[in-house]
Amino acid sequence: MSLRETAERLVEAETVVALTGAGASADSGIPTFRGKDGLWNKYDPRELATSEAFARDPERVWEWYLWRRRKIAEAEPNPTHTVLALMERDGLLEAVITQNVDGLHQRAGSRRVIELHGNIWRDECVSCEYHRVNDPERGEGLEYDELPPKCPDCGDPLRPGVVWFGEPLPHDALVEAENLARSCDVMLVIGTSGEVRPAADLPLVAKSCGATLIEINPSETALSSHMDVIIRERAASAIKALWGEIERLS
Repeated sequence: MSLRETAERLVEAETVVALTGAGASADSGIPTFRGKDGLWNKYDPRELATSEAFARDPERVWEWYLWRRRKIAEAEPNPTHTVLALMERDGLLEAVITQNVDGLHQRAGSRRVIELHGNIWRDECVSCEYHRVNDPERGEGLEYDELPPKCPDCGDPLRPGVVWFGEPLPHDALVEAENLARSCDVMLVIGTSGEVRPAADLPLVAKSCGATLIEINPSETALSSHMDVIIRERAASAIKALWGEIERLS
């Protein structure tokens, strides 16, 4: 299917959903987790992204997440984020389901974003229901007087509001994502390795319900064999070209 035919399929579809992974934010300078330059090739996730690691050394875990927050705060949404927001604005996209925790989809203007793995800007109490979402554009959540920061309600430690290894995904987000996968007739699968479940199962759910799967990724993934259309480019350049074709059709 040519780029123009792919654009036509998106325009003609009743319900389009996007599933995005780390590759969607790579062109904003946010490091991915897998691949030759991925963070998990440099850092041990068991020491930084598990509840056991947090219990063992919460200060070290927080220092790593603050480093990531600062990198994200310096970044700007790239064309992947902005085009998806424009598609939603124009009624061509129902929602973004994302494995990313950086909040760049929201900063680009997307309104319906289902965050499967949480949000790095969220602080959560380990004991009570207290939580807050920091605004990086106002400089929030980048520095704390002590690590780990303490809950203002109960005094116990706060943790980053992301899903760590071994933890379940947020129930409501997963249910919403699964419902979208079942109801869409096109799913854009952008910048995800397809190796992390249950997020990687969503395109298969969509396919089983008759959806067309469109993969945008410079590399072959664990999901590539299931795709109907494959665009082997980086996310930002591919989706810019796709948006150009969509605009020509309107």
